[in-house]
Amino acid sequence: MKSSLPELIDIGLNLTHDSFDPDRSEVLERAQEAGVLRMILTGATEAGSFQAAELAKAHPGRLYATAGVHPHHAKEVNADSAQHLRMLHERPEVVAVGECGLDWFRDFSPRSTQEKVFVAQLEMAVENQLPLFLHQREASDAFLSIIKDYRSRISRAVVHCFTDSRETLFALLDLDCHIGITGWICDERRGRHLKELVASIPSDRLMLETDAPYLLPRDLDPKPKTQRNEPMHLAHITATVARCVGKTTEQLARETTQVAEAFFGLDPLEPSTGASTDA
Repeated sequence: MKSSLPELIDIGLNLTHDSFDPDRSEVLERAQEAGVLRMILTGATEAGSFQAAELAKAHPGRLYATAGVHPHHAKEVNADSAQHLRMLHERPEVVAVGECGLDWFRDFSPRSTQEKVFVAQLEMAVENQLPLFLHQREASDAFLSIIKDYRSRISRAVVHCFTDSRETLFALLDLDCHIGITGWICDERRGRHLKELVASIPSDRLMLETDAPYLLPRDLDPKPKTQRNEPMHLAHITATVARCVGKTTEQLARETTQVAEAFFGLDPLEPSTGASTDA
C-alpha cells in the first residue's frame, strides 16, 4: 500500500553504512512505499563520500550525495584529501559539501584539527558554491564564530540533526541557515525541548531527515525488531513535527519537500512518479 502523503525527501541518511549491506534494495523499496522518494546520502569520510556518490550514481534522480569529512574523522585527512573531495564535488550526483563541522562532545579528533579541516571545507563551498551540510555538537560558540566569517560567501547551509538550545537556533537563523530535524524530536527523554523549538523555525528553512541507521524514533508503535533506523520512518518524523507546528502532515510534507528541492537544486518530480502512484 503506497503512502498517500506528498513525496518526502530525506536530506540526511547513511545508506552506505554496513548495516544496510544485507538488504539495501529492500530498504529503498520500503522507503518508496512510505513516500520517501528521494534521499541525500551523507558522506562523512573520503571513502564514504565516494561510496555515497557511486550509490547515488546508480540511482539517478532518486539518490544524491554529499561529499565531505565529519569532524570525527578530521585527523584522517591528508595532503591529497582536498583534491579528492574537489573531484567528488564536480560530480552531478553530489549536491553538497559535507558532512563537516565541529564535534566537541566526543573529541574523536583534536579540536584544532577539527577547526582546520572544517575551514578547508568551507573554502571548498566558497569555490564551488555548493550548499553546506553541517554538523555541530557541544561546540556552538566556535562553530558560530567560524560560520560568521564565511556565511556571506556561501550559497546555502543546513545544520543537520539540530538538537541544540534556543539561543543557538536563533543564532543560526540569524545567519540564514536551514535546520534539519531528525527523529531526536520523537525521544521523550532528550527531544522534548525540540517539540517547542521547531515551531520557531521558518517554513522556508525547515527540512527533515532520519540520519539512518542512527536515531530510530523511540515512539514508533509497534516497536521495530531492531534499533536500526530506516528512511521509511521519515513519514513518522514528519507527522510528529507537523503536530508540533500545528500543520497537517500533508502540508508539512509538501513544504519541506519544496524547501529541500530548492536547497539542493533538485528538479521537482514528475506527477507520475509521486508517492501515491503504484510502482
